[in-house]
Amino acid sequence: MGATTVQEIFKRYDVRGIYPSDLNEELAYQIGFEFVKLLKASTVALGRDMRLSGEKLFTALTAGIADSGAKVIDIGLVSTDALYFAVGKFGYDGGIMLTASHNPAEYNGMKFTGKNAEALSLETGLAEIRDAILLGRAPKYNCQVADESKVEKKNVLEDFAKHCLSFIDLKTIKRFKIAIDTGNGMGGQIVPPVFKNLPCEVIPMYFELDGSFPNHPANPLEPDNIRDLQETVKANKCDLGVAFDGDADRMFILDERGELVSGDIVTALVAINTLKQFPKQKILYNVVCSQTVPEVIIANGGTPHRAPVGHSLIKRIMRDEDIIFGGEHSGHFYFRDNWYADSGMIALLQCLQVFSEAGRPVSQVIEPIDTRFRSGEINRKVADIPAAIERLEQHHAAAGAELDHMDGVTIRYPDWWMNIRSSNTEPLLRINIEAKSAAEVQAKLEAVLELLQRS
Repeated sequence: MGATTVQEIFKRYDVRGIYPSDLNEELAYQIGFEFVKLLKASTVALGRDMRLSGEKLFTALTAGIADSGAKVIDIGLVSTDALYFAVGKFGYDGGIMLTASHNPAEYNGMKFTGKNAEALSLETGLAEIRDAILLGRAPKYNCQVADESKVEKKNVLEDFAKHCLSFIDLKTIKRFKIAIDTGNGMGGQIVPPVFKNLPCEVIPMYFELDGSFPNHPANPLEPDNIRDLQETVKANKCDLGVAFDGDADRMFILDERGELVSGDIVTALVAINTLKQFPKQKILYNVVCSQTVPEVIIANGGTPHRAPVGHSLIKRIMRDEDIIFGGEHSGHFYFRDNWYADSGMIALLQCLQVFSEAGRPVSQVIEPIDTRFRSGEINRKVADIPAAIERLEQHHAAAGAELDHMDGVTIRYPDWWMNIRSSNTEPLLRINIEAKSAAEVQAKLEAVLELLQRS
């Protein structure tokens, strides 16, 4: 495995690559070994998703952790948020989730946490693991299997379900009919133990764990991947639909018409429910969330706290500022009482409580707050990113826009705004625009793209 490959698979917040060309058993072993050294860990929780390469990588990762001197707590096939829960609840020194989230079947990867489910990133430890491997300090993998005395199997699913349900008042939940599409991912493992405690009728879609993704990729952000769910919601006259990504830490809602509810509007809904239970709290949202989010927070007696995009950074801000809840447009939702970690399941349950108490169809609950139009995230390749951003800034500053530089640049006018930020890993600009009409969003987007073409 070449140095370039090792560099490439260590992303800012995780490890991810194609198996076995990018990520193989030897690298998994070495990562496990160096992870223990980094944290000086004596216990490491280890979970995996259903990917076809998962079992082989899991065996090597387990051996690396054990050979480095730590005890492996094997929690088996779980969602990523269940791994976070296990680390926080049972006081382990760290945890690794073997998953490539929403990526295609040929990928695998890892997400990392220290004590109290605190996320690791390149800035907080992953770079040290990467560099130890690059410098040849990590031992080689000789297909050894971890000593059985250093591995403890633990089933956390029932405890995880109980924890998620503790965020709502079970008595308030109505008998919704819900189509749930888990895309043959880990949602199929976690939905049953949670929903057996609720009065809802669930229409299960693709609950069978299958890392080949025979029905569609487990990435609900792609419109093609929620078409089956949309049809099921409409054909069965469901109250709502729900989609999970591959490792089931992100969650997406469809209303009774099969229309997707954006992640920022879900953030607003969870904020409403949170502020009912815990008045006058701070609620975090990222720079590309709809202006609806801070408006809803203020209207419900809370204090909005704006933050850059990125789960590791958001979790740290929430810890430092004692923020009870935070949400991102991408379907990540973070909870103080969940060790500041994200959980799509907890967010879903809170939304069910909002819908139950409202006593109206989901579309009618959302309509009064979802009054603007958004572009979604548009990616464009740009040769000279700093020059392109500077050109945009100069153009809009001259036109009287308000500019701020929290995560790229946000350019704000009285009736519309946009955020432009660069990718951490590719020569891409990420563009998000919000305005009062779809036509205005399209016009502003065309104007931005025209300016970028001059780069």
